[in-house]
Amino acid sequence: MRVAVDVNPLAGPRTGIGTYLAQLLDEIPRVPDPPELIGLQLSLRARTLRLPGVAVRRVPVPAMALHALWSHTAQPPVTLLTGRVDVVHGPNFVAPPAGRRAATVITVHDLTYLRFPELVTAASLRYRELVPAALSRGALVVTPSETVAGEVRDAYGLPVERVRPTLLGVGADWFDAPDPRPARPPELADDYLLFVGSREPRKNLSWLLAAYRQAAAAGHDVPQLALVGPQGWGPDELPAAGDRPPVLLGYRGGAELRALVAGARAMVCPACYEGFGLTPLEALAAGTPVIASDIAVHREVLGTTATFVTLDDVDALAAALADPPPRTPEQREHGRDRAAGFTWAGTAAATVAAYRAALAAR
Repeated sequence: MRVAVDVNPLAGPRTGIGTYLAQLLDEIPRVPDPPELIGLQLSLRARTLRLPGVAVRRVPVPAMALHALWSHTAQPPVTLLTGRVDVVHGPNFVAPPAGRRAATVITVHDLTYLRFPELVTAASLRYRELVPAALSRGALVVTPSETVAGEVRDAYGLPVERVRPTLLGVGADWFDAPDPRPARPPELADDYLLFVGSREPRKNLSWLLAAYRQAAAAGHDVPQLALVGPQGWGPDELPAAGDRPPVLLGYRGGAELRALVAGARAMVCPACYEGFGLTPLEALAAGTPVIASDIAVHREVLGTTATFVTLDDVDALAAALADPPPRTPEQREHGRDRAAGFTWAGTAAATVAAYRAALAAR
């Protein structure tokens, strides 16, 4: 089986979708009887990506231009760009037309573009046309969680067999996070709370900062708040917190990020909507307690391992920040056991099974 995969999400910083795709492509060759992977890179300027086990074909055309075409036409089919394939996988909401013989699989990470259109960019709003276009061509949908799978079925009226959850995983290196002390940024206090993610409206930083201000104003000895992630956009792009502004550490990755997470008093995840919730699960793997908004997908992924706070309740979140969950051997073991149940090998196996199902249904 030959599978063409859109690898464009790997051209930039490895945020959530980039991490998902990188781990997926790394694990698929280890699945029994693995498919042959062909990477499709649409770019005028970027260099051709080098991905182990993936034959990348760079097409010198702007991705946005092809997306505009694919939102209302099945031309050009991806096979003109990649050669013959059995399955085409769009891992980031957009599935190129597969032609007459190939099956299509599309990853829908969340339905923010439908449920909360005011929280996304104009580019993301195009998913309102691109996702239905792929579905009209018979695409099978994979999602990062059971929660999103149910939302997709309801939103598009799809039968159970056309939407498959392929739960995300936690890398093994998160269970052996490095000592945070040697690499700690000088502006970071010894005792700190950590947010990790793009600074955008969906992440709900305004709620976090209001609670942080309130807890500090009440005289509580609140740990320093540090924000890690790319600058993002929208009202939450440049947060402020009165007399106690958070420390903005920018994008951090690899061992540096793992050390920051492992050294935090707690990870705070205030999002009003998520497709999975990878960063809190990684925090649990690193032994760090989690304070999370009480939304359906956080409950699904984190189980009983997090401190849940009613969404947008400033008083409740302020209380949680002022008195974070303790770091105890029991908390560490409970969280790590939960995280160990999510593996990228499992994600890859479920995804390859979706490829085979899509091809069989063709």
